[in-house]
Amino acid sequence: MRNESLKAALFDLDGVVFDTEPQYSVFWGEQCRLYHPEHPGLEHEIKGSTLEQIFEIGWKGALETEWQNVVDRLNAFETQMQLDYVNGFEDFVTELRRHGMKTAVVTSSNRQKMENVYDKHPEFKSYFDAILTSEDFAESKPSPDCYLRAAQRFGLGSKDCVVFEDSINGLRSACAAKMRVVGLLTTNPIEKVREWSHIQIPDYVGISYDVVSGVW
Repeated sequence: MRNESLKAALFDLDGVVFDTEPQYSVFWGEQCRLYHPEHPGLEHEIKGSTLEQIFEIGWKGALETEWQNVVDRLNAFETQMQLDYVNGFEDFVTELRRHGMKTAVVTSSNRQKMENVYDKHPEFKSYFDAILTSEDFAESKPSPDCYLRAAQRFGLGSKDCVVFEDSINGLRSACAAKMRVVGLLTTNPIEKVREWSHIQIPDYVGISYDVVSGVW
């Protein structure tokens, strides 16, 4: 039986809507090896963090003078990125909306990044009732603040929402918000994703409104 209490689907962006995480892993891998050769794997630890959080984690003290250089490289990188939808996403989100569910993007990316998204995908905004970026919440993932604010935007509670996430910080954020969580396997292995999600999916192929609403 379908769970009629589900009223909103909240999506992270990278690794959830767009299959971009491998590209970001390349970029941040290069930056982390450049500035922190003593800390292999740092690029995996910062997944799901805002740029400000990343700088707090790895670019403090003497490295603060490098912030603008990193930002410039990141901006140039993002303008060249491939923004391919995760397989099956467009059909899936369209079906959710056809069943009357509200949809939102809840991302740690900033508005400047989103302008690049809109340029490359003019149809993007038509898939969502709200788009929340890093400027819209006080605390970033793994704090639940971003997802709670998204629910409030629709006048809904945690029990009304299902979250689609891929990063560990994002999954923890959704769990802390006490929402139902679908873990995408685009970034992390199922062993890690399973700990922080109710169900796990490789992509949206074969995933429908009935499948998601019937899980709970």
